[in-house]
Amino acid sequence: MAARRKEHPLSMRLPESDIAIIDRAATLRGRSRTDFVRDAAVRAAEDVLMETLPIRMSAAGFKAFLATISEPAKPVPELKEIFRRAAPWETGSSKARS
Repeated sequence: MAARRKEHPLSMRLPESDIAIIDRAATLRGRSRTDFVRDAAVRAAEDVLMETLPIRMSAAGFKAFLATISEPAKPVPELKEIFRRAAPWETGSSKARS
């Protein structure tokens, strides 16, 4: 009995300039061209699917979701502290803003 193939080849023709950009980015990530392109393609495909597929949940789960998003917003102390800080590109003191 023959083993079922787990991988399937995919061939693309790309301009040299595209290959150069892909190779440069793959090198910066320490990955092969194949691994880099596969990861980018799968990530892009997942993004499209997440944008277009409906989210399914039980009636009880949906009720809990609605209750949670209907509650008043609560401040997050860590985020409040981050927003008080000056951005690295801002001039002047690097201390927290008043």
